[in-house]
Amino acid sequence: MKFACSVMALALLSPVAGMAQDAQIGAALYKQHCAVCHGIEARGKGPLAPALLLQPPSLRDLSTRYDGFPTRRVVMRIDGSDPLVSHGSPMPVYGEFFAGDDTVLKTESGQPVMTSRAIVDLVAYLREVQE
Repeated sequence: MKFACSVMALALLSPVAGMAQDAQIGAALYKQHCAVCHGIEARGKGPLAPALLLQPPSLRDLSTRYDGFPTRRVVMRIDGSDPLVSHGSPMPVYGEFFAGDDTVLKTESGQPVMTSRAIVDLVAYLREVQE
């Protein structure tokens, strides 16, 4: 019984419980939902960007801007739990759209955050494109 509990605890504390992050799926999700504003290369120059009052930022330099990849912040911006997004922002809230299939993801500090599988894959893709 103790062994089973230990294995379960380790699974919950792994970067993604029971599954690896899939940057390829994240790339497909990015192209479908994010590229229109942030651009196909994630440089903030998507085809819709000229029509927006606030220009979408490049997502390729998140690690540089935040002194390490800001996992929790990225998750919260996508799912709408970031107070800036929930009280009005040009960034669409994708929380309900990507809801379901709860998955644990470790933040940069090692703390687990519960999010959806789709957001975990998007985070994996965004980590991969950092310069």
